[in-house]
Amino acid sequence: MNLYFDAQLAIGYKSNAQIARVLTEAWLSKNGYCPNCGCKPIIQFSNNLPVRDFYCSDCDEQFELKSKQAKSAGKSITDGAYSTMIERIQAEDNPNFFFLSYRKIDYSVQQLMLVPKHFLTADMIIRRKPLPETARRAGWVGCTMNIGMLPESGKILLVDNAQIIQPETVCQQWQQSLFLRQQKEERKGWLLGIMRCIEKLPEPFTLTQVYAFESQLKLQFPKNQHIKEKIRQQLQMLREQKMIEFIGRGQYQKIHNI
Repeated sequence: MNLYFDAQLAIGYKSNAQIARVLTEAWLSKNGYCPNCGCKPIIQFSNNLPVRDFYCSDCDEQFELKSKQAKSAGKSITDGAYSTMIERIQAEDNPNFFFLSYRKIDYSVQQLMLVPKHFLTADMIIRRKPLPETARRAGWVGCTMNIGMLPESGKILLVDNAQIIQPETVCQQWQQSLFLRQQKEERKGWLLGIMRCIEKLPEPFTLTQVYAFESQLKLQFPKNQHIKEKIRQQLQMLREQKMIEFIGRGQYQKIHNI
C-alpha cells in the first residue's frame, strides 16, 4: 500500500473540492480492498451515483468514501443530502463507509478507517438546518454523520498514524461483527449501546457495573421499561457471539477489544 496520493492527477483542476475528490478516489482505487473477500481489490462505480463509490465484484459489498484534511476521522463527518443518506443506509444494499484522513502538505494518508454498514443506524445521521433563501440551493438540507456514537469495534483501521495495518487483522475484525447484520434495527441498537457501555469499563467487569448505565440507556431507549432485563439479554447475545466471556464470580472478560 502506497500512502501518498498521485499529485499529477490534480493538474488542470482549480477547485479544492474537485482536487480532493480526484486524488482520494484514485488512491482508494489502487490501494483499497474488500475485507469480506480476503483483501480483493475494489472497483469504482461510474460517477454521480448517490452514496456509492466502490464495490467488490465478488461479493457485491458497496463502499462510500468520505475524506478530509486531518489526522483522523474525528467524531463527526459533514455529508450530503439528509434524505438521500437516510434512504441509502436503510436500503438493503446500503454501503460500508471508508473515512480517509490525509495531510495536504505532502498528500500523505494519515488514517483510513472502515465502518461496516451494520454499525450504522439512522440516529447517527444528524439533520442540518436548511440553507437560507439567499443561498443558491435554498432549502437544501444536508447532514452530519455522528461516528462518535460508534463502538470501537465499528471502527476498523486499515491505516492509523500513517502506519499500515496488516490486512489479515483487518479481515479478522470485519468477520467478528458480521452477526449484527442479522439483527433487526431495535435489537442492533441495543447491542451497539451495550457495546459502547462495556468499552468504558475496566477488565474484568461485572453485571453490576453494566447496570450503572441504566439511566443512560433509559434516555436512549425511553419506551423500554425493563432496562436491566435488556442488559442481561444483550450480554448473553455478546457471549454467544464470543465478543465477551463469563469468567466466574459474576465477572465478564472482553474478547477482541470490543
